[in-house]
Amino acid sequence: MREVYVAGVGMTHFGKFPDASVRSLAEEATAAALADATLSPGQVEMAFFSNATWGILHGQEMIRGQVALRHTGLLGIPIVNVENACASASSALYLAWMAVASGAADVAIAVGSEKLSHPDKQRSFDAIGTAVDLDQRAEMEARLGVSGGQRSFFMDIYAGLTRDYMARSGATATDFAQVVVKNQGHGALNPKAQYGGEFSVDDVLASRVVSSPLTLLMCSPIGDGSAAVVLCSPEMARRIGAEVKVASTVLLSGRDRQGVGQPVTERAAQRAYERAGIGPEDIDVIEVHDAAAPAELIVYEEIGLCGPGEAPKLLAHGDTTLGGRVPVNPSGGLLSKGHPIGATGCAQIVELVDQLRGRAGARQVPEAKVALAENGGGFLSDDLAAVVITILTS
Repeated sequence: MREVYVAGVGMTHFGKFPDASVRSLAEEATAAALADATLSPGQVEMAFFSNATWGILHGQEMIRGQVALRHTGLLGIPIVNVENACASASSALYLAWMAVASGAADVAIAVGSEKLSHPDKQRSFDAIGTAVDLDQRAEMEARLGVSGGQRSFFMDIYAGLTRDYMARSGATATDFAQVVVKNQGHGALNPKAQYGGEFSVDDVLASRVVSSPLTLLMCSPIGDGSAAVVLCSPEMARRIGAEVKVASTVLLSGRDRQGVGQPVTERAAQRAYERAGIGPEDIDVIEVHDAAAPAELIVYEEIGLCGPGEAPKLLAHGDTTLGGRVPVNPSGGLLSKGHPIGATGCAQIVELVDQLRGRAGARQVPEAKVALAENGGGFLSDDLAAVVITILTS
């Protein structure tokens, strides 16, 4: 397998755009990524398109990638449609990496696009809630004590995981609120973020309860957006001056753990570190899948930033805030930047490439050379159904 480089990245603003479509968003991100790479559509040999809810919400099935990329100049090459819940875009990136690493292509693009907002918000929530084993859903709802109310079933799942984490770590709702305060502060520095601003811990705790102990501000928002990443061979990288390398990328599925054994994120992180030849102590900047605020703290421990139960202390010391030892979610994360689920994984890479290139503006991490992205999707009982860990170096 040969080395793979990031040729270019691009993304739209994230938010709610009534007049935009999956196609128009994808066109914007694709054009931006190709321009950043100084490559033409005709130089791309394979495309991997990710989307999770276009079919459920708007009826477009089967050939989503061919439809979304129809006017980008990419028709005529292999276009592979990728759906892997909230890890769809990072899974598309993984496949693009495999295409280039194996020599099947010198240039490949991963494009994630999602139109998740809908006039009937419950339809958006219901679409997200299909990323579980539906034969098991009634059992999961009974175990979690799910009651009525307008929300995503995923927040009930995250609430259950949060209660378990609180019991074993001593973490409190105040700790989770601090994650929100941090990420909203970071998001205020990101012009493409859906939200971002000054919130206090009291603001977060006072927002309405979605699924105890999660409050509204602890949950990532519904929104739309697209992000794209162009990968290339070492020879092409030399020609265009691309310096960010994919040191490793690992895609794993979860297991029916029932609380026993390693969670999939921990397994994937260990494998990614081994393949990159580095450890968690070498990482300068990180983007994680904070679909709910407590998930960020849980992931700190699973990717080895700290020991079990130590994540709240790491956060409280300011280690993961901009200016700290290893900033996490300088983009604002899913909580602030937004979470159009089929685009999220590629958007994480856009942020990290900008960091490694020194062009992240007010949220720049000084001298960042090594970056890690963690993107998870779906649930199998108490384990994520899919996780992708990607490590980038410059």
